[in-house]
Parts: sequence; C-alpha cells; structure tokens
Amino acid sequence: MAWFYLIIAGFFEMTGVTMINKLHTEKSKTAFVLMIAGFGLSFIFLSLAMETLSMGTAYAVWTGIGAAGGALAGIFWYGESKSLFRISCIALIVSAVIGLKLIS
Repeated sequence: MAWFYLIIAGFFEMTGVTMINKLHTEKSKTAFVLMIAGFGLSFIFLSLAMETLSMGTAYAVWTGIGAAGGALAGIFWYGESKSLFRISCIALIVSAVIGLKLIS
C-alpha cells in the first residue's frame, strides 16, 4: 500500500507544480486552490508512504515522479521542448524510480 500512496503523492505533486505554471499565465483563484490542494494532498500521501518506506527511497521516488511528470506536463500542455536529449533525461529519471522500487 505504501507504494500506491507514494505514486498518488507524486501525481498530486505534479498537479501542484502544474498549477504554479498556470498561476503564472493566468491569475485565477481556481489555479491557486488546486495548487494548495495538490501540494497538501501530496504531503499527506508522502507521509503515509513513509510509515513503511525509508525516507531516502520515498523522497527520491516522490521527487522523481514530480520532476518527470512536471517535465511531461510542460511538453504536452505548455509546448515546451520535445528534444531527444530532454526525453532521454526524463527516461533516466523514470528508470531511476523503477530501480529504487526494484531494490526496496
């Protein structure tokens, strides 16, 4: 169940980061509320995951999901670069997260 909580925490982290970008483009109360909710729920689920998983593993995976997800959100929704190098770096992050899961 801890890994499930951690994945959910990572997705809420992506939501929070995406809403920060949305706040920069349009100042809306909805984006602000979603940003606060995203980060709040992210910390709650990260805390639940850390009841079982080690801090180092949980934090690294949570950060990796947020970083890779944020980069992919930027590519798909905000027209950011889709260069091969950028995609390769995102793939490295995802590979590292999978590696941490396999050894934990």
